[in-house]
Amino acid sequence: MCGFAGELRFDQAAADVAAVARMGEQLAPRGPDAAGLVHQGAFAVAHRRLKIIDLSDQAQQPMVDRELGLTLVFNGCIYNHAELRQALRALGYRFVSEGDTEVVLKAYHAWGERCVERFHGMFAFAVHERDSGRLVLARDRFGIKPLYLAEVAGGLRFASTLPALLAGGGIDTGIDTTALHHYLSWHAVVPAPRTLLRGVRKLPAAHLMRVARDGRSETSAWWTLQVAADPALARQPAAEREQLVEAALRRAIDRRMVADVPVGVLLSGGVDSSLIVAMLAEQGAKDLQTFSIGFDGAGGEAGDEFRYSDLVAQRYGTRHHRIHVPTSELMDALPGTIAAMHEPMVSYDNVAFWLLSREVARHVKVVQSGQGADEVFAGYHWYPKLAGVAPTRAADAYREAFFDRDAGQMDALLEPAARCDGDPSGDFVERHFAALKRSDAVERALHLDTTVMLVDDPVKRVDAMTMAWGLEARVPFLDHELVELAGRLPLADKLGDPARPDDGKRVLKAIARRLLPREVVDRPKGYFPVPILKHIDGPVLDLVRQTLASRAARERGLFRPAEVERLLAQPSQHLTPLRGSMLWQVALLELWLQARGL
Repeated sequence: MCGFAGELRFDQAAADVAAVARMGEQLAPRGPDAAGLVHQGAFAVAHRRLKIIDLSDQAQQPMVDRELGLTLVFNGCIYNHAELRQALRALGYRFVSEGDTEVVLKAYHAWGERCVERFHGMFAFAVHERDSGRLVLARDRFGIKPLYLAEVAGGLRFASTLPALLAGGGIDTGIDTTALHHYLSWHAVVPAPRTLLRGVRKLPAAHLMRVARDGRSETSAWWTLQVAADPALARQPAAEREQLVEAALRRAIDRRMVADVPVGVLLSGGVDSSLIVAMLAEQGAKDLQTFSIGFDGAGGEAGDEFRYSDLVAQRYGTRHHRIHVPTSELMDALPGTIAAMHEPMVSYDNVAFWLLSREVARHVKVVQSGQGADEVFAGYHWYPKLAGVAPTRAADAYREAFFDRDAGQMDALLEPAARCDGDPSGDFVERHFAALKRSDAVERALHLDTTVMLVDDPVKRVDAMTMAWGLEARVPFLDHELVELAGRLPLADKLGDPARPDDGKRVLKAIARRLLPREVVDRPKGYFPVPILKHIDGPVLDLVRQTLASRAARERGLFRPAEVERLLAQPSQHLTPLRGSMLWQVALLELWLQARGL
């Protein structure tokens, strides 16, 4: 796990090495173990390394192969790198390292861009061809590893985080009003390629970008997901489908143990992370370390779920770490959490992940985590609302269940200069759903959430908060073979009984009932509980009020003062359909912009 940044010039000038160095320095938390920078005329690239596989200097980056004429920077992990190395050796390639970086470089030379189809893992990479001058950028199937882009005068810059691009300078930091509409409609999700800043874009998940020496570029998808029930699979007995899912999940978890350092588990006490612990223990994992976090309660709501994580840890004899964070420390952590965000992210559990990662990184450098199961196996409460909805009504039903604001609320909040024409967020859903002709309404929502919402909310959040502390997080529920299988399952295996909102992830729960305490499997769904941010009051409300009243916020002129005052007057009363705080969403955007000095 690492971070990289670079520049390719199109105007015959040399790459700006100083700017690339600044971008690389910004990425230091992602790669605290080593640093490197290569300059080759119009091309320069910097890398920060977190040593996970092949801890020797032979695996350093940027990796330059003069014989092949390639320079590579890579962020992520290729879990099947050993098998690919064997295949490449059979083709005559020689290796000087045991790491996955060299495998990516030589796989690119052997198989070209289609090498990505052979990779099991999470990755973003940039490869520069010496002889053609071409740059190729790639991102994994679910965007687990980020990759941001910025056009600058005479060239293109790229980096693992948006703040790294800003450190290079020369970026248009004006607000993209269409992206702002997405942010305020879709609880901070801004679908690729947009970001909130006009001058920064991101490469979409499962896409390749080719950039010629003269600046001409093209971007295309290299993988697509199908979410539509397979009639042949539906005819198999339910027990056989359950066995298929269990086998695929076990393979996914086992793959993600590939490392030359210990691997732990973030154990929330929910079904997903608990299944990871159970399967690792059954597969013989020794001395497994697990980690849970909790906070002070607020608003009558408990701040931890330790009783559930304790049950799992005790059953499987893990070395369990309970991390309790008092409210005072939570407030102190907010600035660091916001600074770690690639883009503004409103979920309450950002600060939980940031604090948890800080503590976990003192013990291990790699963890497995349960993100993705809810989007893949229909664990969220809004999916039953779409059951039985006609495909022609699916997009409208999704908006009603999921979107944060309607057109009237948007106009009430935004100053005229910050508004955009029409309803780009609704139009995005309409286009996405219209392309899924074989899927019903729930399957269309699952496809959208897995390929868009998941990428730019939970996955981005986990990457940002863990990598802020040099911690690599691996997500077995996003193993592409497991996700492809889930997409083919009959809806009842995922959604369960639509009349019971907690019946989602039915097939996972059937597996879990054989492995986990019933209290863990059959309890109501929980989230990282951070009550102080859900019930905005006290010091959090003071911070929000101060931020929105600041000179920077007034001069930015995004939000109408009267509407901001209305939200501040009753912060706990103005909630989105998914029970998020409208006030926190507005405040977090301004906090992030100010933290970036924008």
